[in-house]
Amino acid sequence: MFLVGLTGGIASGKSAVSSMLRELGCPIIDADVVARKVVEQHTPAYSRIVYHFGPEILLENGEIDRQKLGQLIFADEEKRKLLNSITHPEIHKAMLKEILLYFLRGYRYVVLDVPLLFETRRLTKFLNHTVVVYCDPATQLLRLMQRDGLTQEQAEQRVAAQMPLNEKRGLANHVVENSGSREDTHRQVLRLHTRLEDSMDFLLVRVIAIAATTSLGGILLYATKILLS
Repeated sequence: MFLVGLTGGIASGKSAVSSMLRELGCPIIDADVVARKVVEQHTPAYSRIVYHFGPEILLENGEIDRQKLGQLIFADEEKRKLLNSITHPEIHKAMLKEILLYFLRGYRYVVLDVPLLFETRRLTKFLNHTVVVYCDPATQLLRLMQRDGLTQEQAEQRVAAQMPLNEKRGLANHVVENSGSREDTHRQVLRLHTRLEDSMDFLLVRVIAIAATTSLGGILLYATKILLS
């Protein structure tokens, strides 16, 4: 199988595109969902977070108060690095387990929905395709203000805290332009889905896996020559 990275910016419409791909039958691994799971009670990451940040970041039911923790690390870079050092390895481990499960079930590719795909760059070297959901700055601001009830100044501050969408667009293999109607976005997603379904990238990956398992380097060399001819 091969891996596809999906990313975007705040209020750019990444979640909508992810939902469209899921409806088309694409296997999706959502990094945000995984991130919430790895800090649930009784997990190693939960214990380490409570140890380092104290019980004051917990809700009455014992769960981590994500809003309070977010406020705590927003103003302190060292604490932010500490939190990342606790959660990121656990997130990557959990995502790898899900990828392996999809591989064993015979899927040809998996879409990794990762908000900070290009900011961290930890996963990009493993991806065959990268997709950015883009919308123009004016549309992004308007959507953010309407969605979260923010003033223009507040919305601009949140957008400015992220890597610019124009920069992300320049790093991606595929761009879904989401400034227009939902129907237009859906048509682009359908085209993207067709390209992924028609891709033969998974064949080379499977040949490499077979060769590594059986130690038959000749098979790998022969198959590579066929694929590249």
